[in-house]
Amino acid sequence: MIKRLIGLLLAAPLLFVATSALAQERAYTEGVVMEISAIKIMPGMFDAYMKYLDTTYKGLMEEYKKAGLIVGYGVVQTNARSPHDPDLFLTITYKNWAALDGLEDRMEPIANKVWGSRAASNQASADRGKMRETLGVEYVQELKLK
Repeated sequence: MIKRLIGLLLAAPLLFVATSALAQERAYTEGVVMEISAIKIMPGMFDAYMKYLDTTYKGLMEEYKKAGLIVGYGVVQTNARSPHDPDLFLTITYKNWAALDGLEDRMEPIANKVWGSRAASNQASADRGKMRETLGVEYVQELKLK
């Protein structure tokens, strides 16, 4: 009888820990991480900017995808409600937060293949500045409900 009582006393904490772990199980799993850039297109530059996105930008994103650095990308049009609101959102999807670690160092060789050099990349960025303004960048994570 005493052995049973001791056995029950020893097992009770294990049951408590197991029950607590089940009660704390999350109702979701972590999904992809998305970078969302809010873009304001300069007056009269919509078609030129869309051409850039369809050529150079798309080529660069496809190279990043082939290298496994990103999962996907997209362009979403929105209706600006004020002169200070974006016209487009550019999205880049990453597998998880860890995919962002050291990302610039992994992307640079691919970008250099597309642009030719860092100086050419910087010049292209300045040229894009004539077509659009980046209003901000936000990172969000998908939470998948179980």
